[in-house]
Amino acid sequence: MTKVKICGLKNQAIVETTVESGADYLGFVFAPSTRQVTAEIVREITATVPKNINKVGVFVSPTLKELQRTIEIAQLDFVQIHGEIPTYQRIELAVSIIQALNGQAVDLSQQIMKSRAEHLLLDAPMKNHRYAGGNGQVFDWSNISGNLHQQLQQKTFWIAGGLTTENVHEAIAYFKPYGVDVSSAVETDGVKDSQKIQAFIKAVKESKNVSTTR
Repeated sequence: MTKVKICGLKNQAIVETTVESGADYLGFVFAPSTRQVTAEIVREITATVPKNINKVGVFVSPTLKELQRTIEIAQLDFVQIHGEIPTYQRIELAVSIIQALNGQAVDLSQQIMKSRAEHLLLDAPMKNHRYAGGNGQVFDWSNISGNLHQQLQQKTFWIAGGLTTENVHEAIAYFKPYGVDVSSAVETDGVKDSQKIQAFIKAVKESKNVSTTR
């Protein structure tokens, strides 16, 4: 079954709703953003989150020191990195990396081959947006076809960028991803909306998909 990550969580009430609704991954933004939180806040609002639910920290071109400090305080299970990934030794980081890539990049195939991250995430390009990710924009899915589509099937990858309750079925059928990532579409006036979160997760869980064991 396709995994679900709800990103941009900021308070305990919405974390609890997201968990109860069946999310597999919880995303917390540590990069500059309207959704930005601190490591201390994340540790506090996730104190009762079950161990089988993964906590993901989202960063943009972070330093190794920043990653290590935030992982320790917030007790993260994954880090999602947009932009430059710092040079590191696996033992120094101690959690898995989700590397965000521009789904429309002309050299996407080469980026996929070069990546050492355990997971990849295809997102829309920033263009004129102020922040990386979470902008509610869909990238051109037709860029992922033929050999590139086959290449992705050998990886553990996520799809993000403008996913909604209405189009997530199509996205899952087209990409056959390990997971889908949403933020903007489960908000009302910039605030996470419990009903929209529940509806999105329900739509994903009801979608026909392939095995995600890789």
